[in-house]
Amino acid sequence: MKLKKILLLTTCLAFSLNGLAFADTGMKNGEKLAENQNYTYRELDSFKTLDPQLNADTSGSDVIRNLFETLMNEDSQGNLVPGAASSFDVSSDKLTYTFHLRPEAKWSDGTPVTANDFVYAWQRLADPKTASEYASYLEMMQVENTKDIIAGKKPPQDLGVKAVDDHTFQVKLIAPIPYFVKMTVNASMAPVKKSVIDKFGDDWTKPGNLVGNGAYVLSEHVPGEKLVMKRNPNYWHNANTGLDIVTALIINDSNQAMTRYLAGEVDKTDIPAGQYPRLKKEYPDQAISTPKSCTYTYLFNVSEKGPAALKDVRVRQALSYAINRDVIVNNVLQGGQKPAYNWVHWATAGFKMPDIPAAHMSQKERDEKAVELLKEAGYSPSHPLNLTLSYNTDEGHKKIAIAVAQFWKKVGVNLTLTNMEWKVLTDKLNHQDFDVARYAWCGDYNEASTYLDVFTTTSSNNYVKYSNPAYDKLMSEAKSAADPQPLYTQAEEILAKDAPQAPIYQYSAVMMLKPDIHGYPEKSVMGNWYAKDMYRVAK
Repeated sequence: MKLKKILLLTTCLAFSLNGLAFADTGMKNGEKLAENQNYTYRELDSFKTLDPQLNADTSGSDVIRNLFETLMNEDSQGNLVPGAASSFDVSSDKLTYTFHLRPEAKWSDGTPVTANDFVYAWQRLADPKTASEYASYLEMMQVENTKDIIAGKKPPQDLGVKAVDDHTFQVKLIAPIPYFVKMTVNASMAPVKKSVIDKFGDDWTKPGNLVGNGAYVLSEHVPGEKLVMKRNPNYWHNANTGLDIVTALIINDSNQAMTRYLAGEVDKTDIPAGQYPRLKKEYPDQAISTPKSCTYTYLFNVSEKGPAALKDVRVRQALSYAINRDVIVNNVLQGGQKPAYNWVHWATAGFKMPDIPAAHMSQKERDEKAVELLKEAGYSPSHPLNLTLSYNTDEGHKKIAIAVAQFWKKVGVNLTLTNMEWKVLTDKLNHQDFDVARYAWCGDYNEASTYLDVFTTTSSNNYVKYSNPAYDKLMSEAKSAADPQPLYTQAEEILAKDAPQAPIYQYSAVMMLKPDIHGYPEKSVMGNWYAKDMYRVAK
């Protein structure tokens, strides 16, 4: 692993040189910088939390990624680059990872970032008292003793992490996984400062209280309205930080957000469903559609709290068959998305798409199969199945929900639609308080297991409480398989058969971005953006 260590250090040196040029000349990548280095983007819903170990959604991760820095970061292409760690070593058995932290790294209050800060954060994530939705993430990473800690059989202090010294953080695994380092980029892996949490308790993430080690500090947060971050002068690489101020505006209406974008109030916003073709013609240098590692789905509550009808696999299969994905993608969305009959996003690195039979059927054939299955289960237009769909408020989600209600009506299912704020929906998901729920999963790292692990029995993201021992066995074996792809294919086939969900489409990032904003990771399928790497050029 010495080669990898040298490569990381070389990359760091390149970053430092670029930083000096940026700071001294007002140029970056040969481009003249604008005097205004502020950036404003639209966010659909309020941020549920800014606590790295409690966060479970993409919007929260975007902010946390800028307020905190994990061991590794990603560049604009989605490649791993040094973060809080300048390099790392791997033992010959690939069970011990040793990360070398930057001695110059500081918290935003000016105190040093140490290996103990990472130890505390990772133990906090696993601790059942924290009640993190991402606790099982450490188990997926194969970190030693995670399973027993989550189950309450061992204390958090037994987690396979330790501070060798102030700048050396060591992780022990129970089995080698080739994508372990990729997983450290996730926001839940960020260090947090124990003394700050001890002092402020639940209020530690408020402006003025929050202390991070990222390129930005939290200066203002008005829930439901806006969040503002300003550059952190104590960040180890502040000389190369691009943007000065980053503002997220909460705008629930996508059409209103587009109006404010066109008025110059917002630098980036999602394109409303169906408007991409027109906007691409009118604003060819601003309208963007690029693959993004997320899959949009409807979850079926198969837990004890779910409706009896959804415990019948024939009903779930019928509901999935009856969704006309082509209509949703081609008529409703029109932004480069792809119909989904499987769970893992098609652009995931190294992933081979499984051959799902439903994908080859005509919609007429799918509808006929849905009617047949529902009839077997005791439902028909004269004796319809009644279900409720819960979705978070958004015009695009509403259009899809209305379309699905029409599709299901054709096969004898009455669907009641109920919309709510994202926070309310996630609470319902966590408590299995729903029949069918709109959901989307965005990959935590660029490898198929980030999707497939969601439906393992012990996953804390398995909101429907689906459980299949054969599926769990496949995913367990995949962790140490030389070639996990055949196991992933089998896992996808089981999901398609058991239908704990109905995947609808796989994402493209469909957005408007001001042409003078450079450095946004348009070519990264993960879509992880770092404001420090973005900048505004002079017009």
